[in-house]
Amino acid sequence: MSDPTLEVPCPHCGTVNRVPEDRLAASPSCGRCHLWLFEGVAAPLDVALFDKVAMRGDLPVLVDFWAPWCAPCQAMAPEFQRAASALEPRVRLAKVDTEAVPDLGSRFGIRGIPTLILFRQGREVARQSGAMSQSQIVNWVRAQATG
Repeated sequence: MSDPTLEVPCPHCGTVNRVPEDRLAASPSCGRCHLWLFEGVAAPLDVALFDKVAMRGDLPVLVDFWAPWCAPCQAMAPEFQRAASALEPRVRLAKVDTEAVPDLGSRFGIRGIPTLILFRQGREVARQSGAMSQSQIVNWVRAQATG
């Protein structure tokens, strides 16, 4: 019996790729743009890529809503990147600069930053505001997966 195939949107071009579950950790690349689907870093998203990456696909997507002027956001940025290395390829991590893409901040009612939102198949399943360490981010995401 073969492993299930997952739909994984490319964080670079938004193309949905079909990847066998047992091949997620084997550095799969996008069938369209040929860039890696997982690089161990959070993917920056604009509105178009957000709708393709966070709202589609079979993997949970953790989005950090932040702004460049926010000191707690700046402090959490390297922690979030380390969390990406720990959580990918089972969870996609992405970042939305609310200053550059205010429509997404408004759309999700972001009142304070940094705010993390975990999406599953296009639905918000959990939200957490405030800066967190890498281990807190990883533990929070894993708790949501079992909760």
